[in-house]
Amino acid sequence: MRMAELSAESGVPVATVKYYLREGLLQPGERTSPNQARYGDDHVQRLKLIRALLDVGGLSVATVGEVLSAVDSHAPTHKVLGLAQRVLSGSAKDVDEESQAWALDLIQGLAARHSWKAEPGSPTVSALIVTLCTIRDLAQGHDGLLARLDDYAALADRTAEVDLDTVTSMPSLDRIVEAAVIGTVLGDRLFSGLRRLAQSAESARRFLPAEA
Repeated sequence: MRMAELSAESGVPVATVKYYLREGLLQPGERTSPNQARYGDDHVQRLKLIRALLDVGGLSVATVGEVLSAVDSHAPTHKVLGLAQRVLSGSAKDVDEESQAWALDLIQGLAARHSWKAEPGSPTVSALIVTLCTIRDLAQGHDGLLARLDDYAALADRTAEVDLDTVTSMPSLDRIVEAAVIGTVLGDRLFSGLRRLAQSAESARRFLPAEA
C-alpha cells in the first residue's frame, strides 16, 4: 500500500506518518521509486502501537522510541514488558527517609509473601512507596487499607494472571506490548469502574436490610 492508503488504514494522518518516519519510530517502506514507497500490514500495526504508547500511555516521543528499540532488538518478552511497565509508572515524588524505609519494608514483606520481585529504586516500587506513605498520612486512625494489604495483593495476583493471559494470546511482540499498554492504562480505569459497581452492590447487601 502507498502512504495515503497506509494513512487511511491506520487512521494516522499522512503528515504524522512522515513525522514518525523522520523520528525513526516507523521503519521506512520498500522503495518503488525516488518519491514512492510501499508499506505493509506490519507498518499499520506499528502505527497502532505508536498511537497506543503516545495517546493511551501518555509517553513522550523519545520514550516511545526507547520502547520500540527494545521491541526491535528482539529482547525477551519479559524484558520488553518490564520496560513498558517502567515507563508507564512515571516519576514518583520524594518522601522522607523514615517514611521511605517504612514503606519499603512493608512492600518487601508483601513481595516475599506473594513471590514478587520488588527492587528498591524501581519506578513501580518508588510510586508504591509514595502511595503507601500518603495512605498512612491521610488515614491515621483509619488504616483499614494498610491492614488488608495481603487481601489486595491476592486480588493483584489474580488480576495479573488475567492480564498476562490476555496479552500473551497476541500473535507478535508488537501486539503484546500494545495490549499491555492499553490493558495497563485502560484496564486500571475498567477495574476501577467495576470495583465501584461491586462496592455499590455489596453496600446494598450489607446495609439496606438493616437500615430498612
